[in-house]
Amino acid sequence: MALPKRFLSLLVCLFASLPLSCLHVHGSDELKAFIVHVKRPENLSFSVAEQWAGWYSSLLSLASLEANATDFARSRVIHSYRHVATGFSALLTEREVEAMSKLGWFLHAYPSPVYHLMTTHSPKFLGLRRRIGNGVWSATNRGEGVIVGILDTGVTPGHPSFDDHGLPPPPAKWKGRCDLNASACNNKLIGARGRPTDTPIDDEGHGTHTASTAAGAFVKHADVNGNARGVAAGVAPRAHIAVYKVCSETGCAGYDILAAMDAAVDDGVDVLSLSLGGGSVPFHSDPVALAGFEAINRGVFVSCSAGNSGPDPYTVTNTAPWLLTVGASTMDRSFLGTVKLGDGQEWEGASLYPPRNFDAKMLPLVYAAGLNDSLNGVDVRGKIVLCDRGDNSRLEKAEVVKSAGGAGVILVNTPEDAYSTVADPLVLPASNVPYVVGLKIKAYINSTSAPEASLVFNGTVMHTPHSPSMASFSSRGPSQITPGILKPDITGPGVSILAAWTMQKFNMISGTSMSCPHLSGIAALIRKANPDWSPAAIKSAIMTTAYVTDNSRGPILDERHLPADFFAIGAGHVNPPKAIDPGLVYDLTPQDYIPYLCGLYESYLVEVIVGRPVDCSSPKSIREGELNYPSISLTLPANNLKSVRYRRTVTNVGEPTSTYRVKLDVPQEVSATVTPTRLSFDELNQKQSFSISFRRNGGGSGAVQGQLLWVSTKHVVRSPISIRLE
Repeated sequence: MALPKRFLSLLVCLFASLPLSCLHVHGSDELKAFIVHVKRPENLSFSVAEQWAGWYSSLLSLASLEANATDFARSRVIHSYRHVATGFSALLTEREVEAMSKLGWFLHAYPSPVYHLMTTHSPKFLGLRRRIGNGVWSATNRGEGVIVGILDTGVTPGHPSFDDHGLPPPPAKWKGRCDLNASACNNKLIGARGRPTDTPIDDEGHGTHTASTAAGAFVKHADVNGNARGVAAGVAPRAHIAVYKVCSETGCAGYDILAAMDAAVDDGVDVLSLSLGGGSVPFHSDPVALAGFEAINRGVFVSCSAGNSGPDPYTVTNTAPWLLTVGASTMDRSFLGTVKLGDGQEWEGASLYPPRNFDAKMLPLVYAAGLNDSLNGVDVRGKIVLCDRGDNSRLEKAEVVKSAGGAGVILVNTPEDAYSTVADPLVLPASNVPYVVGLKIKAYINSTSAPEASLVFNGTVMHTPHSPSMASFSSRGPSQITPGILKPDITGPGVSILAAWTMQKFNMISGTSMSCPHLSGIAALIRKANPDWSPAAIKSAIMTTAYVTDNSRGPILDERHLPADFFAIGAGHVNPPKAIDPGLVYDLTPQDYIPYLCGLYESYLVEVIVGRPVDCSSPKSIREGELNYPSISLTLPANNLKSVRYRRTVTNVGEPTSTYRVKLDVPQEVSATVTPTRLSFDELNQKQSFSISFRRNGGGSGAVQGQLLWVSTKHVVRSPISIRLE
């Protein structure tokens, strides 16, 4: 429809360029970036972005009159949204937002949050092989035709990981754009968008790394400092990549993330990968959760980092149930740096220092307690320096030692990190050792007047026992926002991941930023194998086929070398060969989330999330545990022997004719029953429901766990059960 001339004139004055660094207006009123959600117009149909921008401009003009602000019509709009949200972001004062809230079109506004980045061999570790036959890559043609959208720091065009040799053009549905030189994009890197004031070029390396992890091409002769030599490849090496730059060195603005997701779902991506996270905020004020809901409504799968704030509980982020929340764990490949002490002791640590470039002679050893940005007068020239992790980064500690003339550094874990070590590409010879090893080295230093040590670099070691294990940094549940949904959902490779980089050909870094794109690539493979599946079905397949034992046939361990609980591993470690053929799935439509959301928020806030009017007095709200989720989480209060009963529905995506029998494993403090105990199917996509009831058997407190399995002759469909006894 055509816009009235007064709307167009407002558009000119409101959307003229004005720098985001503007700080003050109206005297002492501070300008802040707000995201504003408005009621979607029922009788207006806009076909182009400019028409939406004009309508938002008219709303701002009305708010300007309400606020008695003569200069409110100056351009302070950052983005306008039309796909994943109805609204805009703008530089506003609190007084102006308060004036807006009194107008009929207003729904909700909040300060734009700042998110942070959650910063080879992994395909093979995941069971992905280049062989011809019945493997996952063969069954899915390595993700060909699937489009993976990466929200990060941008991309490095021309890197061999983004070579398009042998790739077909993107599917006809693709309508994105490339904000690089015409030759920079190709059939691999099909799209690249920058921020309003920036190009898509990656100045950090992080976005290049995550993009190549998800869907990078095969690159021979990859290594970092001579370690991990081999062929580098993404998880879905024939998938297309579209990059959306949303982050800079200062963080990732919520308004940019919302704009990028708004563009991506309209561009035609199949999977969105977000290796970033913020604090725990309600879903109605969380751009990732908000945009993620409309993304899954359009069939787009959304994979997010769980966060790097572990091992403390209640630190997991990106916990909306329609998002896949990914923790980080190790692989069976390690990089050893052995510490030899003057009394003959030898201790293994983690190191990426080149294995052949260091003379492993004994040198004086000194302990620099509390090393941050200075050595506090400790003479380290020509010495190996022992220092504790914490306060500042491992890289910063190494740089301080090098600048003071130190010959090497031994980084000792904090008690919280325990045995969870990380191999970093540092600026001098270094080894990261477990906390208990640090105690023994300190005891040795205190036992002699002339302590000494040497560092021996062993390079790449395969078949590391007790793999995978959880990384200490991986954020843990329960969720602060929705504790009745078990989070994280899954764990995947996130420690010492080799992938493409900006300043050098490859780099090796760790974080849930690295595990997230692994799962994004796996989702692309599942989408290729099962193009009609919903995002919830893909998520269910990933979760119900996960494994919970390591390569030593014991439980997956945490940083303390104790069995990791479900608040660390979620459903377990991803298993791609099983995930493309799970047998049964727990499916959910976007409509199914509304009763769940009505149990959390008022109607108008649910409207902000789902993008249409909702009356929460009409659909009966449900408890979190009643959502048809692939995992089960519940609380059983003390002195209450009443049963808690949940209902679940599974859809047959395996053999048309099949029968599944239940197997239930719960702790002794709890009794549980499943009805019926057998599910029979006669055709594909047939649905069957069952109920599961839990009751306390008496005493006990804290968190306990179990599992529900549906077992056929071919499939095992597993749901973790997390129970909090109060």
